[in-house]
Amino acid sequence: MKKVLAITTILLLSLFAVVSIAGENLSWLTFDKGLAEAKKSDKKILVDVYTDWCGWCKRMDRDTYLNKEVAGYLAQQFVLVKLNAESDQRLHYKGKSYSEAEIAHSFHVTGYPTTLFFEPNGDHITSLSGYVKADEFLNITKFIGENYYKTKKFEEYMHMQESGGKKQ
Repeated sequence: MKKVLAITTILLLSLFAVVSIAGENLSWLTFDKGLAEAKKSDKKILVDVYTDWCGWCKRMDRDTYLNKEVAGYLAQQFVLVKLNAESDQRLHYKGKSYSEAEIAHSFHVTGYPTTLFFEPNGDHITSLSGYVKADEFLNITKFIGENYYKTKKFEEYMHMQESGGKKQ
């Protein structure tokens, strides 16, 4: 019995270590801390808008954000913020005070998860509604993170990527 318990304990600890290693690159901040860090580091901001009851939000956390490539890219290119769309927690944006729920509503978030993208100065770039698989999410974050969104449509960017990254 002790041997089975020991093996089970080792397996569980190994599982937790793998989850920890996969997600160690991601540091999620509050909205206010994220805005301050983005200004300081000159990185764009990715805001994951979620609710506690949202199954797709939990799946996005597990399957997309913990994906090794996605996590690595996000850790390098973005300041990461978690925002609970049903929270009364106060935050500050553009000189005004809002609850997390109010700020989600102000950006027309009606489904979860929703990903909001901001410039380092806090200007809103775009919103992405719904669960997104890791490979597609990586393409979207690169499109925004590398400023392609300023000169190309996403379809043009994807065509460029599919043709080996050569400009058409």
